[in-house]
Amino acid sequence: MTFPFRSWHPLAFALAVSVLAAAGCASAPPHNPLAQWHPSPNYNERRAQLIVLHHTQQDSVERSLLTLRTRNSQGQVSAHYLIGEDGRIYQLVAEDQRAWHAGAGRWGDIWDLNSTSIGIEIDNDGSEPFAEPQIQSLLKLLGDITTRLGIPRYMIVAHGDIAPTRKTDPSVLFPWARLAQAGFGLWPRDDRPAPPPGFDAWAALRLVGYDLREPGAALAAFHRHFRGNEMREWQRGDAEILYDLQRQLMALPEGAPPPPAAPPLR
Repeated sequence: MTFPFRSWHPLAFALAVSVLAAAGCASAPPHNPLAQWHPSPNYNERRAQLIVLHHTQQDSVERSLLTLRTRNSQGQVSAHYLIGEDGRIYQLVAEDQRAWHAGAGRWGDIWDLNSTSIGIEIDNDGSEPFAEPQIQSLLKLLGDITTRLGIPRYMIVAHGDIAPTRKTDPSVLFPWARLAQAGFGLWPRDDRPAPPPGFDAWAALRLVGYDLREPGAALAAFHRHFRGNEMREWQRGDAEILYDLQRQLMALPEGAPPPPAAPPLR
């Protein structure tokens, strides 16, 4: 049943108009008042490009839940997900929202990591192995997120990778090889060839994504992720690992000549 507006009481009519106007405003996205609004249907939501893994460096998931929902000594922090030692997954921030987990950092040409990543905290104090239920839940969560959001499965990095001068999480005890066996993260293959003469390991390290403004910190982060130590000098076997990672990233077909070596970094 409908009612003609002219039969309404003036106050009721004014209220109805205000409600409709408010509804109309709520449905229109914000736009720049300096420009004429001519909306196009040709767009989609901005989505994360990578996943950043952390360890909480705290002694319980309850304490981490409190920290991630309030603040710590350095200010307010958050993450999209937290995984408890028992494997329980907690979500704290919606995936289309910007959680405060990455801070200042860089990965390749990506600078604003909070705006372009999903942050996953893992309940671990940084000095003990990660629990099996956690890793099982992490693998399940990574499969879900990468599939739904279209994030490349190799774009899974450590907080220490993107902020090598500030962070070391997750620790050297994190099982990156285990993730690689399940198809997540960039990882060197077993049958990696020797690099060609003139191979530039620094350029390959930069291609992988590391920020080289502090070379020693970048090397420590690389070693923490791929070699299980935090040495700040080149080690035997590093060049072979980096050459294989470079080949994977550049998707060179088998038998193709290697790319010319980049000039040494100054």
